[in-house]
Amino acid sequence: MTFSERLTGLPLRENIPIALVGLGHGAIHWTAATFYLLLPPLSMSLGLSYTEAGALVSVFHVSSFVSNFFSGPLVDITGRKVLFQILSVAIGATALAAIGLAGTLLTLVGLVAVIGVTGNAWHPPAISFLSNRYPKNRGYALSIHGLGASTGDTIAPLAAGALIAAFGWHKAAELSALPVLAVAAILAVGLLRYETVRPKTGAAHGIGVAEYFQGIRTVIANRAILGLCVMSGFRSMTQSGLLAFLPLYLAHDMGSGPVMIGIAMAAMQVGGVIATPVAGVWSDRAGRRTVVLAGLSASTVIIASLTFLGSETAFIAGISLLGFVLYAVRPVVHSWMMDLTPDHLGGSATSLMFGTQSGFSMAMPLVGGMLADAYGLVSIFYMLAGTILVTNILTLGLPNERPETSA
Repeated sequence: MTFSERLTGLPLRENIPIALVGLGHGAIHWTAATFYLLLPPLSMSLGLSYTEAGALVSVFHVSSFVSNFFSGPLVDITGRKVLFQILSVAIGATALAAIGLAGTLLTLVGLVAVIGVTGNAWHPPAISFLSNRYPKNRGYALSIHGLGASTGDTIAPLAAGALIAAFGWHKAAELSALPVLAVAAILAVGLLRYETVRPKTGAAHGIGVAEYFQGIRTVIANRAILGLCVMSGFRSMTQSGLLAFLPLYLAHDMGSGPVMIGIAMAAMQVGGVIATPVAGVWSDRAGRRTVVLAGLSASTVIIASLTFLGSETAFIAGISLLGFVLYAVRPVVHSWMMDLTPDHLGGSATSLMFGTQSGFSMAMPLVGGMLADAYGLVSIFYMLAGTILVTNILTLGLPNERPETSA
C-alpha cells in the first residue's frame, strides 16, 4: 500500500480529480470573499447605509437562490458536471473584474447577481461529481472540496485587503479576478478529460426528463432530506450574517483598516483549512451527526462570546476559533445529503440544499442591516447566536446516517 493510499484511502492518481475540484471551489470562494472585502470601501464610496449595504448582499443571496431552479436539473439531465464547473468559475471571475469598472449602483447590483448565480451553480455539478466518483470515500472527497473553499476564503481577504490598500477598491476588483480566470483555464485543461468517465456506481451520464421528475419527487418527499436542508439553511443564515457584518463591524466599530480586516477574515478561514479534512474523515467513521453537533455547539458558544472581546487582537483570535468549528461542519453536511440521495439525483439534491440555504440567507443581510441601523452592529451577534442555536436543535432530530448503511 502506498503512502497516498494509507493517508487518503485512494491511490495518488485518484486524488487528482479531487484536488482539481477543490482548486475550483477555492476560486469560487475567492470571488465571493473578495466581494465581501470590497463591501466596506465600496459602501463608503457610494454613501450606502447599513441597510443598503445589506441589501446588496441580499442580492447576492437572491440570485444564488434563483440559480438553484435550473443548475441542479441541468446537471442531472445533461450529465455535464465538469463543463458547468468551468463555466461557473470563468463567468464569476469576469463579473468580479467588471465590478471595478461599474459606474452605477444598478450595474453593480447586476454584477453581484451574476457572482451569486455562478457561486451556487458550482455546487450541484462539483458535489455530485465527487460523490458519484468516490462513494466509499465521500466524506474525504467532499472535505477536500471544502478545504478548497476555506483556502480560497483565507487567501482572498489577505490579497484583496492588500490590493485595496495599494490601489483602491476599483483596481483591486480587476486584479483579484486574474487568479480565478487562471483556475478556470487549469480546470479546462486538467479536469475536462474526466467528463466522459463513467461513475463507478454505474449511474448514467444523464437521465431523461420524465425519470428526473419522478426521482425528484421521491427526494422532496424524504423527511430526512428536507430536515437536513432546513438545518443547513439556518447554518448558512448564520454564516452569511458573519461574512456580511464582520468586515463592517471591524471597520466601523473597531476602527480596523483594510489590511487588518483582510487578516481578520482570513483568520476565520484558517481554522476551517485545518479542521475540514479532519472532520470529513472523522464523519466517514463516526457518522455525520456526531461531527455536525460538535461543530455547531461550539459555534453557538463562540458567537455569543464575541461581543465580550473588546480588543482587536482578542476579537480576531475569537473569530479564528469560530472558523475552526463552523467551517468544519460544511463538507460533512454535504456528505450527509449525498448519503441520503440516489446517485443520479445528486445535482438536484444539492440544488435543493443550496436553494434552501440561499432562501434562508437572502433575508439575513437586509434584516441585519436594519437591526444595525437601529441598535448598532453589536446587536447582530446576538441574533446570529440565536440562529445557530436553532441549527443545533434541528440537528438533534435528524438520523445519524453512516456511509456504510446509506442507500
